[in-house]
Amino acid sequence: MSAAEGSVWARLRDRVTASDPGLLRLAAGSRTAGSIALTLAVLSALQAPVTHLVAGAIASMAATFAIREKVRSRQAVTLALCLPVALASVSLGALLNSRVVIGDVFFVVLIFCAVYARRFGDRGNALGLIGFQIYFMSLFVGATVSTLPGLYLVLTVAFASSALVRFVIVYETPAGILERLREAFRVRLAQLVSAQLELLDAGPDQVDKALESVRERTARLHETALMVQGRLQEGAADESVARLVQRRIAGAEIAAERLGLLLLNLRSSERADTLTLHLPGAPLPSAGLRPVREEATDTLRRDLQALRMLVLRPAGAGGGTAMTHVRNRLLGYRDEENLPPAPAAAQDVFRGIGEAARAVLGLRVALGGPQDESDDSPATARSREELDAEDAAIEGTEAGEPETEKAPSGLRRPTTRSAVQVALGSSLAIVGGEFLSSQRWYWAVLTCWIVFINTSSTGEILVKGYRRLLGTVLGVVAGIVLAGLVGPHTWPALGLVLVFVFAMFYTAPLSYTLMSFFVTAALGLLYTLLHTYSLSVLLLRIEETALGAACGIIAAAVVLPVHTDRRTDELLVTVLDRLADVTGAAVEQLSGGPGTDLLDQARALDQALNDLRAAIQPLTHPITPLRARRNTAQYLLALLETCAYHARSLAATAELLPTHPSIAADPRLRRACARITHNIAALTAHVSDEHADAEIETGPSIASLLESGGSPGTPRYGRITDRVLRHLQRLDESVVGLARPLGVRLPTPKR
Repeated sequence: MSAAEGSVWARLRDRVTASDPGLLRLAAGSRTAGSIALTLAVLSALQAPVTHLVAGAIASMAATFAIREKVRSRQAVTLALCLPVALASVSLGALLNSRVVIGDVFFVVLIFCAVYARRFGDRGNALGLIGFQIYFMSLFVGATVSTLPGLYLVLTVAFASSALVRFVIVYETPAGILERLREAFRVRLAQLVSAQLELLDAGPDQVDKALESVRERTARLHETALMVQGRLQEGAADESVARLVQRRIAGAEIAAERLGLLLLNLRSSERADTLTLHLPGAPLPSAGLRPVREEATDTLRRDLQALRMLVLRPAGAGGGTAMTHVRNRLLGYRDEENLPPAPAAAQDVFRGIGEAARAVLGLRVALGGPQDESDDSPATARSREELDAEDAAIEGTEAGEPETEKAPSGLRRPTTRSAVQVALGSSLAIVGGEFLSSQRWYWAVLTCWIVFINTSSTGEILVKGYRRLLGTVLGVVAGIVLAGLVGPHTWPALGLVLVFVFAMFYTAPLSYTLMSFFVTAALGLLYTLLHTYSLSVLLLRIEETALGAACGIIAAAVVLPVHTDRRTDELLVTVLDRLADVTGAAVEQLSGGPGTDLLDQARALDQALNDLRAAIQPLTHPITPLRARRNTAQYLLALLETCAYHARSLAATAELLPTHPSIAADPRLRRACARITHNIAALTAHVSDEHADAEIETGPSIASLLESGGSPGTPRYGRITDRVLRHLQRLDESVVGLARPLGVRLPTPKR
């Protein structure tokens, strides 16, 4: 292979790696499509009728996507337990198919049990899904008692094929998934540096697009960091390795995000507190952006390109002496070595590049990349010593036991509430579906079931129902066209079904509408194979889908409703609690207190913020008529993103305290943090009870609080402490800024 071909292949591989971190979507689509293909091949060899082929495809798909556990041994046990559940479900479906009332009552009971089983974790969720999906399959193919022996064989073949594909053909291990996720993090880090380079060079007409790219790629890097965090327990060799990777990933993420903010500060004529990540269309600083002096731009461009190359091709991995020289130069910026002459804001960017280079070096060490220490400069050698000291400190600490929150009981338990809601919604769907069609009423029940999966509030169910209906309408149009093209030809139709199944699972995490589109298009082809296709059938599919979504929304709104406001308030309280925990623990450690597991707390904050972001989608969805509420929700989320960034940065700095020679504990920081934690507590109290008598404290800057607590002759503060103060100051301002959209009383200014 030539160098050019190798370069093209490397770029293509990096694009795929970045677009699908860990190749999880590719594996899910391949696993499901492969399982169906193998099932169809075996059943065809056994000369099974078309009805059994369709049943086998549905059963194989259910057996594959129901298993969500991460450990292979647990996957095998769950899959083995699912087979008898499937056999029992299809037997009951065949027995009750002709007994309308008893069959409908049992179906509702089965739906309740399937949803309630989610409280028992991934295994309970899998058994519930299999019970429901196989019963649905029996209705779809019109199972009867006489066809049960053949269906038993179909289910056995489907589950065996699913096991063979999962454990042999599409072979995945937790360690392999973690390795691919870490590689995706590296590629996305390089993409973020490229976007920052574009921001540096962007002209007046390109600034909005460049800044949006930085926001988007920072959010994607953050998403990948959380994915790595979620796989560390199963994929890492031991606890110390997991903690080392966690720290290096967090350090690189924070260094890259800080570099983006420093670049934005350089280009902005006023201070930028945050990139307001994850919020497309967020405004630029009010005074706009200004061009950077040409001489500074040339050097910054060179060093950002060098940083990107260092991420993609480290020294010692084919980069040769040139890459080693680049690494040494960038790391020298951390210690003010050879800092180019430039305005203060530009010099901050150079220091940020040095910190990012150090994070990349640590990332390479943690991920087992090739190392070459022969040409290290003094600055590089010091960075390696710091990293080694951190490694030793990590190996000498034990992770604390995670705090467990008391789960609600009875009807307050989410699984119990959802089970009651789905059972009622399904009952309505059965009654309404029977009026539309006595043969295919189960489509309404399926839609009602699906809109409740992975939703927690009435607003989420409304948005999901809308997306499913939209995808179904588009899928019906595609099904009409494809059915006319394929006609009665079995194998072309099954081939297209496999393509649609793969596309369905590949696009599921990206777009629920797309997933619904591919499902409906595949069903149109299955109807063709069963010789039950007609335009009226596909139109009935739309009607049943609309009915099922409406029944789900009615059930969610009437029975034990969880309104979007209530759900978001609960999650907002969790975010504020996590924010207070991270900030308080980080400042306590920076003040000389005992060390705690700050990175786990920071990741808990990130996860809580992700949960809030998902729950707030109904308020920020384009179809919402409440524009003022949408703007308030977006503004609130932007401020929380700002708080989370500064809290993560404080936690990362505090983690370096025992090993970093330029970071020293400063007891005066406790005084600076007291007002922040008080204000967070006031916000939490108000969100929990709007009648709470809570008031925000304001006053002098954080830096002045620090100075007032010092004694004569005490040094003011150094560069690292100054950075900590800046984070505390921005955090203080952002927390106070949360008061207005949340309706918390601010003190009346004195005249």
